[in-house]
Amino acid sequence: MDARSDRNAIPLAVDLDGTLIATDLLWEGLFILLKKNPLYVFLVPVWLVGGPARLKQAIAQRIDIDPASLPYREALLQRLRAEHGEGRKIVLATGTPRKFAEAIAAHLGIFDRVLATDGAHNMTSGRKRASLVAAYGDGGFDYAGNSRHDLKVFDAARTAIVVAPDRHAARWQAAHSAEIMPAPKPTFRTIVKMLRVHQWLKNSLIAVPMVLSHEYFNADMIWECLLAFVSFSAVASAIYILNDFFDLALDRKHPTKRNRPFASGALSIPFGLGSMMVLLATGVAAGFLLPIEFLGVLGGYMVITTGYSLSFKRMLLIDVLTLAGLYTIRVLAGAAATGVDVSFWLLAFSIFFFLSLALVKRFVELRTTAIPAGERIAGRGYRTEDQEIVAQAGMASAFSSALVLALYMDSAAVRELYPHPWLVWPLAPIVLYLTMRVWILARRDQMHDDPVVFIIRDWRSQIVVLIGAVFLVVGGW
Repeated sequence: MDARSDRNAIPLAVDLDGTLIATDLLWEGLFILLKKNPLYVFLVPVWLVGGPARLKQAIAQRIDIDPASLPYREALLQRLRAEHGEGRKIVLATGTPRKFAEAIAAHLGIFDRVLATDGAHNMTSGRKRASLVAAYGDGGFDYAGNSRHDLKVFDAARTAIVVAPDRHAARWQAAHSAEIMPAPKPTFRTIVKMLRVHQWLKNSLIAVPMVLSHEYFNADMIWECLLAFVSFSAVASAIYILNDFFDLALDRKHPTKRNRPFASGALSIPFGLGSMMVLLATGVAAGFLLPIEFLGVLGGYMVITTGYSLSFKRMLLIDVLTLAGLYTIRVLAGAAATGVDVSFWLLAFSIFFFLSLALVKRFVELRTTAIPAGERIAGRGYRTEDQEIVAQAGMASAFSSALVLALYMDSAAVRELYPHPWLVWPLAPIVLYLTMRVWILARRDQMHDDPVVFIIRDWRSQIVVLIGAVFLVVGGW
């Protein structure tokens, strides 16, 4: 018998979570369940009292997964397909609930047998080892795993394949000189993508009340704005991570969002949860250095953004109104941090201007998502035939924001604040230029899926914004 035939006579058992797929279905299932109904959070501790198997089964009974969208480790999957094609028996041995494991096995079509968590039996560590030894004998199988839960199984296997190991599995692999299939290490860029650092620029709206009150050189206000910026940026990144957890399945079906760190499996959910805790602690700690009113605004922001992630984003029009409100909350946060009053004019302009940009975001999604007539975009409340009304509402909001700004320019408040109010008038056509250009490019399918990010990155928009800032400053001298 040659070496290949000898190898093929020995089955290859493969772990699922973290090994065959770059994620953990228990965590994913939990977030799918909470997105379905947040009140399940009160049942999770009850299920957990019954043990891990009880928790896994309770989740599996209430949700489904899409095996086709999971982030498989392609190198291992290709190897399994090749060995299955040569006649080798491949066994899926996993602590995942049987319902999920069998769905994945049916999708891939390469497994001859499935050993999975069933009933009260959690198929991990010692129980997995006992099941494999009972079926194939001690040393009668090869095994591919990745974590500390696989160490006992490695010891019973003839040959171990350590895939994307955690620190425990890495130490075992080094001590036994076992085969290793490493995964790419997260880079600094991956962490930046997780935090969505580019979105922090939206928090510069915190400085708007200070700027409009002409307190450009007030050191105390500048410090307060910086603290508020840090607080909002940290909390916003934490909420973005939470949003990514709830949207894993949807992101994996999106042409660009599937490359996000958690959707692609570049970062683990436990790592994300730890990062969330650190970010929230940082944001709240910075908030405590500011007036109590700021903490109230920050708390409202956290509640609304969490509600948006869980529910509001799927509601027709409520989603865009919420997004516009969240931008306006940033302005209110700046006012609360610095003690500067905000005018009706500023809030009205903010609502209309950012509602227009939020509607651009939905319009772009409708233009770029291929869905049959009468069906809604996945995770949204919009259908293909809504394109025109969304565009009309967005352009109407753009003109309304310019109208509010024009009326403000002719108010008594402007004449009091600006020695040369006529120099501020160009702001109205500048706003119209920015918003109408965004809408024209959206209709040409040349728009980024986030128009605020587009404006920040677009050099023409940057020049126009700079011109507007010059007029604002010079008009106030």
